[in-house]
Amino acid sequence: MKFYKKEGNTAHVIAFPDEEAERGDYLLIEDRESGRGLIAQVIDVQFVNLPGILEDLLRDTMTAGSVEGEDEDPFGVSSQVAYLKDARLLVCKIRGAIEGGRLLAHAPWLPSRIGSIVRRISIEELLCDGDPKRPIRLGRTKSGKGVVIDAKGLDGKLNIIMGRKGTGKSHFSKLLLLNLVKYGAPCLVFDINGEYVNLGRDWDGRPNEFGDRIMVLRPGAQRFDVRSVGLRAMMDILLHALDLPPTSAKVFASMWKELAARDALSLGSIGTAIQCWSCHESVREALASRYHSLVESGVFGDEGCMDFGEIAKWLGDGNAVVVNMRNKSSLSRRIIVELFLGKLTELLSAGALRAVFLFAEEAHLYLGDTYWDDVVTRMRHLGIFATFITNQPETIREGIYRQADNIFLFNFANDHDLEFVSKTAKLDADSVKLLVSGLPERHCLTIGEAVRNFPLIFEVERLSADTLGQTRYFFND
Repeated sequence: MKFYKKEGNTAHVIAFPDEEAERGDYLLIEDRESGRGLIAQVIDVQFVNLPGILEDLLRDTMTAGSVEGEDEDPFGVSSQVAYLKDARLLVCKIRGAIEGGRLLAHAPWLPSRIGSIVRRISIEELLCDGDPKRPIRLGRTKSGKGVVIDAKGLDGKLNIIMGRKGTGKSHFSKLLLLNLVKYGAPCLVFDINGEYVNLGRDWDGRPNEFGDRIMVLRPGAQRFDVRSVGLRAMMDILLHALDLPPTSAKVFASMWKELAARDALSLGSIGTAIQCWSCHESVREALASRYHSLVESGVFGDEGCMDFGEIAKWLGDGNAVVVNMRNKSSLSRRIIVELFLGKLTELLSAGALRAVFLFAEEAHLYLGDTYWDDVVTRMRHLGIFATFITNQPETIREGIYRQADNIFLFNFANDHDLEFVSKTAKLDADSVKLLVSGLPERHCLTIGEAVRNFPLIFEVERLSADTLGQTRYFFND
């Protein structure tokens, strides 16, 4: 391979037919005199556009089979011409540089055309930063090399997993979840389709190493006492999930405090108090309608209820909680999500928990703008480290993408989705469009701090756990 030219952040390299290179590969353009090198990633492979190549190809097509006799080529010119016809132009983006054995983010110099050599550089050379203390094997490259990151690359980070349905994004989130649990990280999952509930079992139904470390909650089948929920979390539910007007919220707070002072606080007593409380009729109607929504959600109760203290202890011991919201209405999902976010905030603020890794599956279905802002800004500093999984990238506002530390991209075939993702990912638009559109199923493009800001493409590691979530088919051949 030969270094051809550099334009801005784009480098062009000529590769001959016997030299293999594909999209996503990394090359080192090394200056032999200075020992410095540019690290470039191949984003597209084209044919070298030689003068007269079109006429020559057309001439070959027209004369093929129509001219009899034997070709004589004593100087071997035709073989060289054929060799040049298959020469390839590798369009690359410069990702960094090597100088004095150190990786640099920028390269303010230009390597020599004549005095430089170009070679492929391995994943190990890029990611090598000593042996990771908590290795997570994400998968393998097409050359069979394993892609391993340190769990520290997810600690304190905001992660986004995106891709169209059926490409393997949920499988990848389960891979991250189980590895974090293995290292004792407290994890909470908002499970929209009930596909995380069997992670404690292998495909054959036998319990695995995570069998006693994953708690599955089914709001409705399991309820929460309003006393353990607390006024603060209940007010968040009423204001954000149920859109209660502020004036009515003040009345509700007064009602709650009086019932608590008389040790008469319960779901039933709140309903009775609403009917008897001295207030304007419009306020009573607003409170009554929200109260019925709380009751119909099935999340709250007065007897045989779970306590958030138990959940906090379970998480504090380095386990995972899966909140199964399958078959729940949109309103019930919003209530459940706001309840858990509010209680997690309280627990973290009080020091009852050090941190929580939050996985929001199909986040676009139940998280509004208010929740996005809260989770990403305030809660992130409190110790809630979110991973959002979605197949609708436009539902996440651009401000969220700009704060993301790691983005895991699966295939997008839709031009609109690609255009949106290319504007928001921490990568140039050309790289995103060319690399993501050609990703096979279960292959991922990772961008961010977890891979030292070197975008990598790999096939996601398979799991022995029962991941569920597969598309259900009628015709099974």
